[in-house]
Amino acid sequence: MALERGAGKSDAGGTLALGSVPEGQRVRLVKLDAGCGMASRLSAMGLVPGVEVRMLRNRGRGPALVEVKGTRLALGRGMTTKILVQPPA
Repeated sequence: MALERGAGKSDAGGTLALGSVPEGQRVRLVKLDAGCGMASRLSAMGLVPGVEVRMLRNRGRGPALVEVKGTRLALGRGMTTKILVQPPA
């Protein structure tokens, strides 16, 4: 399954916002484009560069549901725009 780049923010390096990843897709976290407080909170939940993330639910409204290291996390839409990902290597 290919990532849909037209659905979200993408840059020349091949990264895109987590909020634009389709359900069922696995991606690798590249960067947290967030302030110190949010970056610290996301890191405490296991969202650190290099970790694999699987999108479980992403319906465009309400929180996105992701799985990180066997743990399910609900992330608000604002947070998903600050998490930059790319397909796993």
